[in-house]
Amino acid sequence: SATLRRWAIEAEFAEAGVVALPYAAARLEGERFVQWIEEGRAGTMEYLRRTNELGELLRQRVETPFPWAKSVLVCWSSYYFAGPKSIDPAPEHRGWIARYAWTSRNDPQRGRQPGDYHKFLLRRLHSVEEKIRSQHGNVELRSFVDTGPVTERSLASAAGLGWHGKNTCLIHPKLGSFGFLAVLLTGLEIPQESAPLVIRDHCGSCTRCIDACPTQALTASEGMDARKCIAYLTIEHKGEIEESLQDRMGRQVFGCDICQEVCPWNRKAPLATDESMRAREELMNPALSWLASLSEEEFERLFNGSPVRRAGYDGLRRNIAITLGNSGLREEKDRLEEWSMSSNAGLRTAARRALGKLSAVPGKPLRDSQTVRDGSEERS
Repeated sequence: SATLRRWAIEAEFAEAGVVALPYAAARLEGERFVQWIEEGRAGTMEYLRRTNELGELLRQRVETPFPWAKSVLVCWSSYYFAGPKSIDPAPEHRGWIARYAWTSRNDPQRGRQPGDYHKFLLRRLHSVEEKIRSQHGNVELRSFVDTGPVTERSLASAAGLGWHGKNTCLIHPKLGSFGFLAVLLTGLEIPQESAPLVIRDHCGSCTRCIDACPTQALTASEGMDARKCIAYLTIEHKGEIEESLQDRMGRQVFGCDICQEVCPWNRKAPLATDESMRAREELMNPALSWLASLSEEEFERLFNGSPVRRAGYDGLRRNIAITLGNSGLREEKDRLEEWSMSSNAGLRTAARRALGKLSAVPGKPLRDSQTVRDGSEERS
């Protein structure tokens, strides 16, 4: 366990832990996951409902899809980049892109380019795999970064990296909750007596994340209802978004950080210093007019290799239409008119609702301004 953790740190992960399978809370965690799925709280994320030939949910326990797995190395990498917070006062008519999607990579010819944390962290796991095979031969190994049928947060808490917060994020007592989790399944036998000490829940009576959630997706007793979560709605959910939820989405264009930003455990969390994933400043408080003006080609160029691409071009425009309606930015009325005729139902209905909201503000003058659409500044 100590050797695997050391190799993970050498691979530039901020923290790591190892847990033998099956771990103590595996059965209880699996039952909770099944209940969560059966109650429909996963929304339209059908991949979470995948089963094996026996009808068992693949994510119910690690051994279901990977019967050979004997232990798991769970690694942590921070994305708490320096920059503004979505809950801070922002310049007028700015949107919000979740902090985790600010990642970039350095291209020797073109400078900083859109970066995919999945690839960065997977390369680091593969370097650990090489060291394991150099000492243990052809042992079975599988690495995942948000792509495998495993419940990373459950494994991370079992590996001693933190506890499940009321915001449903893993909270590390020193690193906070703004972290990527990467897992390496191994066929290595780890003695049960070397099991890590599980960190107890330190949320206590605090309900700041629950109180701050605009869509009331969090509850103390039931945890997260993804169907109401802004991150789910703007990233995973395709199609139309319920009108009552649109009104509460504020300026969130892609993802949402509110429940983490209000968490006291992130107040003293160290900022990320990983140069291979430096934050892209143009994605911090981006101008809605700039985002709305992007052609599909510009979208691809700006976000190819970025987590934002997961929303898709029409999905991002749907989200932008909602934020335009919430912002009162009437200069984009012509663009919304165009989008209201889209063949994409989600974009079409969001644009029509935004137009209705903007027209319901009688007497509000249109700003006579020239917008600099570079995503970084507006001037009159």
